[in-house]
Amino acid sequence: MPSVLPDGEPMPEDGALPASALLGAGERPLGFYLHVPYCATRCGYCDFNTYTATELRGSGGVLASRDNYATTLTDEVRLARKVLGDDTRPVRTVFVGGGTPTLLAAADLVTMLGAIREEFGLADDAEITTEANPESVDPAYLAELREGGFNRISFGMQSARQHVLKVLDRTHTPGRPEACVAEARAAGFEHVNLDLIYGTPGESDDDWRASLDAAIGAGPDHVSAYALIVEEGTQLARRIRRGEVPMTDDDVHADRYLIAEDVLSGAGFSWYEVSNWATSEAGRCLHNELYWRGADWWGAGPGAHSHVGGVRWWNVKHPGAYAAALAAGRSPGAGREVLTEEDRRVERVLLELRLREGCELSLLKPAGLAASRRALADGLLQEESYADGRAVLTLRGRLLADAVVRDLVD
Repeated sequence: MPSVLPDGEPMPEDGALPASALLGAGERPLGFYLHVPYCATRCGYCDFNTYTATELRGSGGVLASRDNYATTLTDEVRLARKVLGDDTRPVRTVFVGGGTPTLLAAADLVTMLGAIREEFGLADDAEITTEANPESVDPAYLAELREGGFNRISFGMQSARQHVLKVLDRTHTPGRPEACVAEARAAGFEHVNLDLIYGTPGESDDDWRASLDAAIGAGPDHVSAYALIVEEGTQLARRIRRGEVPMTDDDVHADRYLIAEDVLSGAGFSWYEVSNWATSEAGRCLHNELYWRGADWWGAGPGAHSHVGGVRWWNVKHPGAYAAALAAGRSPGAGREVLTEEDRRVERVLLELRLREGCELSLLKPAGLAASRRALADGLLQEESYADGRAVLTLRGRLLADAVVRDLVD
């Protein structure tokens, strides 16, 4: 959850949405994102809206405490029920992210999920995910989550090499994420993801291959691999600026991405989004696909973002301010924007082009369509898909996805 909120118009105190937001809602899936903003320590590369106990001390009092966080968040779920009124859609996906959700008791996560089940109902095939740090769970914790309705879990592995984990300020030991996968499977989780990061200062190609091999060997059905982005204001950015660790470049990131595609595809994983691979259609993360396809989701928690029917809004960042708003019966929304048709067209191109299915050429304006023909000639788009009316990235196109997208949205 990014730490910087955008500008926008004020959010109504009751959180009410324009009537247009729910037009045609029955044709769109509905998901919930639940943000847990707590971490035991702050990783040096992290720019998300998260807080350690030290950072919260004296800045929010009891309202910012994680001990009563589940109760506070369920108040926003009830607010969502009021705002969405007689919307009868059951919730298709729930994703608990952070932060470190598993710093809360398993019973708290189950309570939060229970509020959604009680207020909205869950689809029979609902995907229920939580993120977890490897050092914050054990078999009993995982079993409690599974019994409480969670059926997908995502572990932050990042790397299999100790020296890489040290640069990232990750506290788990190599081998622990792989053990977590086995424990999750034993607890009955159908779907398990491992998150990896490539391009960390000091990481070699061999280190990256070792991380991929370890992840595959653990037996997840989903792997996410992200290039390290050095965000201004983070501890890692300061270390690089002081010359303590080197900065990797785009060529290194490209090489690591090609290694990931080669190793993962060789092990039976297929890409379905530029940074995500799964062993089957069932293994794809449905919740993320809600984002990429412009569906509806309610983001609950400090700094969480939501989108319903072309209306996007975001909550206040600080846990104390978030809890105070709900305690006073107000929406915790800090601002919102109503997207124009052009905004929504641009977002569809930006997001759908990253998917294996690509985006429809009919979404492109004349300048973007001309750019797509150049991209096709340059080997960045697939010829067969283009002939069928879709822009789909080739492997080389995936390496240059951001540049291709910028050209096509014109």
